[in-house]
Amino acid sequence: MTEAQRSHRAAESSAAYASGAVDRTAWLGWVYFAGIMMIMLGSFQAIEGLVALFDDEFYLVGKRGLVVSVDYTVWGWVHLILGIVAFFAGFAVMRGQVWGRTIGIILAVVSAIANMAFVAAYPVWSLIIITVDVLVIYALAVHGGEAKPYDG
Repeated sequence: MTEAQRSHRAAESSAAYASGAVDRTAWLGWVYFAGIMMIMLGSFQAIEGLVALFDDEFYLVGKRGLVVSVDYTVWGWVHLILGIVAFFAGFAVMRGQVWGRTIGIILAVVSAIANMAFVAAYPVWSLIIITVDVLVIYALAVHGGEAKPYDG
């Protein structure tokens, strides 16, 4: 295939994608998986934040035992806000919203980096989470547009 043919095919593909005429592939399931995971994890994150806000003695380690020494109230608000953002971004991913995919990719990158930091403590679990994060990033970055509604 010549360079001109490749360029023409790429232009046709871009035009078809922009017009909504792109066929959905099996990767759409992974996009929905990523959205559902974001909803579930956002819910867990928000619950964890609420627990920190309402019962800061629930946790075994005091605020001085944390890696970052902050009050549990601050920690609770941070987790609550992150959980709410992840929750709504998960629904946005399933509706094909670009901002939801962007937030999803950012959260997956942060999760992968955090789990890489703990790979010595929990090697199998960390590697599983890093693998899922990479799949989520790939699904959202490459195939996330397939979740957009179309008239097909």
